[in-house]
Amino acid sequence: MASAERKEFKSPDEERTFEKGKVELIKIGGGVVGRLTLQPGWRWSEHVKPVAKTEWCEAPHFQYHLSGRLHVKMSDGKEFEVGPGEVTTLPQGHDAWVVGKEPVILIDWAGASNYAKR
Repeated sequence: MASAERKEFKSPDEERTFEKGKVELIKIGGGVVGRLTLQPGWRWSEHVKPVAKTEWCEAPHFQYHLSGRLHVKMSDGKEFEVGPGEVTTLPQGHDAWVVGKEPVILIDWAGASNYAKR
């Protein structure tokens, strides 16, 4: 029988930092939940691509956006902007960047476990 669990992002199980951002990971319920904090000026293709060593972000994401604005560009050319209160699902093959001067904070239920892994 499964037991109840409770964890907080103020004490993540793992934290990975990269230029202009970080991902905090919590292992819970047999899965991993991530909180990404991306500072103004952050862009995946500039700040995470050197770590990932792929042309596009290959981590699929299922995210809830808490703050800030994020512009997403898919490898098929589709583009859109996401903000607070929105939920996105992003398949493999995308780039993204922070729009404006407010940090982007989002919760990711898929893809965070391998994000910016060295």
